[in-house]
Amino acid sequence: MKQVIEVLKEQFKYAPMIFRIARYEDKATYQSHYLGLAWQILNPLIQVAIYYFVFGFAMRTRSGIEGASYIEWMLAGIIPWFFISAVILQGANSIFNKIHMVSKMKFPMSVMPNITIVSNLTSYVTMMVIFFALLFIKGAPVSMYWAQFFYYFVAMIAFLFSVTLLNATISVLVRDYFVFLQSVLRVLFYVSGVVWNLNTMLPAWVVDLLKLNPIVYIIEGFRDSFVGHKGFWQEPSYTVYFWLITIVCLYVGSVLHMKFRERFVDYL
Repeated sequence: MKQVIEVLKEQFKYAPMIFRIARYEDKATYQSHYLGLAWQILNPLIQVAIYYFVFGFAMRTRSGIEGASYIEWMLAGIIPWFFISAVILQGANSIFNKIHMVSKMKFPMSVMPNITIVSNLTSYVTMMVIFFALLFIKGAPVSMYWAQFFYYFVAMIAFLFSVTLLNATISVLVRDYFVFLQSVLRVLFYVSGVVWNLNTMLPAWVVDLLKLNPIVYIIEGFRDSFVGHKGFWQEPSYTVYFWLITIVCLYVGSVLHMKFRERFVDYL
């Protein structure tokens, strides 16, 4: 437990530096592009347009929720998915890519996953603003369930930090793990109900099996908040399961990280 406490203390202690490095990396990534940071928004918008054309227009997929159009339903799930998948992939390599730099500086390597999270927040927040604008344009009624957004946002950040810390540590120790993770995320895109409704297309027992994936909890949670009008307290066992997975990942990730981080350079 002391490893978890130590890792969390490091995040709070170095929080200002995390935000400064994240802003610097954003600018450095797009400094040679004519449109610069605008690509953080254009990339997901282009992907949304493609997925909507394929699944919403060509395949005529429906949301399965009364009163909610497919575009509303899709955006409520695909925006957090873009953020989650980007953070998991980039975060898995966050320590490996910066290990030589970090090993020579006076800040802990445990902050690298959080830098990845903060770096991707600009795109996420902008996409959410666009989503809210769409809801208001369509005249969607404001519901008390919208307040759940803050709960699911915190849940998403907690889950991502826990998983990314674990993945970043394993990726240094076993380089094949990153390639494996890329393949897993491609599969998870289709089995997490990002662009099609699990409940209307699969038997109940298959849906229950797929919901063991904690990403489904987050995606369905955002949809329940904005288009499904369902409270997280209505499925207490599912909520407990999600937080247990998050805590386990945080504990295992913290223990492995603290155990091996002094020897990370030796694994390169």
